[in-house]
Amino acid sequence: MARPPFVPVPGGTPASPARRRFVQGLCLGGATLAAGTLRLPALARDDAFARPGGVLSGTDFRLDIGTATVDFTGRARPAITVNNALPAPLLRWREGDTVTLRVANHLPRGVQTSIHWHGILLPSNMDGVPGMSFDGILPGESYLYRFTLKQSGTYWYHSHSLHQEQAGLYGAIVIDPITPPPYHWDREHVVLLSDWADLDPDALFLRLKKAPHYDNWYKPTIGDFVRDVRRDGWAATRADRKAWGDMRMTPTDLSDVNAHTYTYLMNGTTPAGNWSGGFQPGEKVLLRFINASAMTHFDVRIPGLKMTVVAADGQSVHPVSVDEFRMGAAETYDVIVEPSGQDAYTIFAQDLGRTGYARGTLAARAGLEAPVPAVDPRPRLTMADMGHGGHGAQGKAMEGGCGAKMGMEGGCGAAMQASPAQPAHAGHGDSDGMQSHPASETRNPLVDMQTMMPAPKLDDPGIGLRDNGRRVLTYGDLRSVFEDPDGRDPGRTIELHLTGHMEKFSWSFDGIPFASAEPLRLNYGERMRIVLVNDTMMQHPIHLHGLWSDLEDADGNFMVRKHTVDMPPGTRRSYRVRADALGRWAYHCHLLYHMDAGMMREVRVEEGA
Repeated sequence: MARPPFVPVPGGTPASPARRRFVQGLCLGGATLAAGTLRLPALARDDAFARPGGVLSGTDFRLDIGTATVDFTGRARPAITVNNALPAPLLRWREGDTVTLRVANHLPRGVQTSIHWHGILLPSNMDGVPGMSFDGILPGESYLYRFTLKQSGTYWYHSHSLHQEQAGLYGAIVIDPITPPPYHWDREHVVLLSDWADLDPDALFLRLKKAPHYDNWYKPTIGDFVRDVRRDGWAATRADRKAWGDMRMTPTDLSDVNAHTYTYLMNGTTPAGNWSGGFQPGEKVLLRFINASAMTHFDVRIPGLKMTVVAADGQSVHPVSVDEFRMGAAETYDVIVEPSGQDAYTIFAQDLGRTGYARGTLAARAGLEAPVPAVDPRPRLTMADMGHGGHGAQGKAMEGGCGAKMGMEGGCGAAMQASPAQPAHAGHGDSDGMQSHPASETRNPLVDMQTMMPAPKLDDPGIGLRDNGRRVLTYGDLRSVFEDPDGRDPGRTIELHLTGHMEKFSWSFDGIPFASAEPLRLNYGERMRIVLVNDTMMQHPIHLHGLWSDLEDADGNFMVRKHTVDMPPGTRRSYRVRADALGRWAYHCHLLYHMDAGMMREVRVEEGA
């Protein structure tokens, strides 16, 4: 019988770093499997490699949200579970069915809960966002979700209440299609990636507000300065350091929380715990990757195996053969691999900042392992990465450009007059070619930076992935197997800027936090374009509830349908939206603490708006 996905313990004390690393090989995440787990579909069945959390299939479900004690690191900590499992059970549905899910709240008094079905098309009152689409689920009460499935593919579900997603309330969804997809496989595994913090999630958010650079251990040193002078020269290195000093930022600040706080999990299992999925030589194995993390971008590869990407965010794409791909929080990718020639392969998912990783094994027999690669060298941001132009090996700030002004309230270029929003494939700046910005960013104490020369960067693998000797997936590689499902040209364009202040850990759209922002109003049935401009040095995966986001290329042509669009720093990307679902919908960065700190809007789809 397979081990449960985590070990409930009666108590514990803080562990030393050495003890923490040791117990990661002994204590697994999750909870005892709930009674009543239903049958596993034949394609996914693998008795030697039972799935943590179990699988529930059919059309009627009961999901009980409660608490349990877990031990990932040698320290007993509380978690929020579904049916006493972490991750929550995998839900297996079928396209065209109407599913009914009774979700009951068994949390302590005063703790509300919810479940959002990420990427699923459904009525707004089934979407699971408290205060927007429904009132939430109070302790001792339950909520009946019921909706008909209009799609197929790989998705996931999670709480949309406070920080419960970080505490363990997330799980995978697989929707089997009515019509077979345009690819074949013999066996499949869901690979659910997540990040676990021993620190209480609410306390972690408060720490981010008070000490946002707590996990940034790799700030440039005198030794780095000397090395850069030898490589790039005195003038270039001095200009680079001056630009970063003026911004009061550091080029190593790639993620707010990393492996100095997090333990990265694969299907609820620590790296040393080594989750395993089986294969037989000659089989085609479908791996359904889901980034269910709260705050982590993962770069995924399987050394020794090519991966053929066949779906993104649940939607089939023309196959692309790659060695590696980056996943923003909430994104999903389906890949097919054909293991042969060896009995074990490591599934390796390192974080963007190269501070840690999740890992598991594809194995011909239970218990096998393969070598685990070292994490790649830590990358550093440049001025060019952030859309400030640049020259030289380090992408220095342009002469007369933004560097000297950044760090001032209002940010670089904040005094510029905003000009009308333009589509991403058309002009988007003032007469000097610079990016224009909304008036709400001008002298705004919650905006510490503005990008001046953003670009779509659809063919850019991203920081830390360029020229690494591996074939890395880019957004530019993704093409849906269908044409633009709407076919109409957008009737209007909305441009939104992703804004923030690193020192204040404040995040927003257009410099206006969620609490102060007016809803975006869409006319029911209209086809419109959303243009996003990332004015921050962070990478933001942006999710629009209830509606598809049809990503465009730099010329405004339809590329690929997604539910989450990742936005690296210095990018300007556009996508089309058909407002075909009435109601109130959330629109936000899917980095949990960025959303909580203000990078969220309400979208209202109304008749006659």
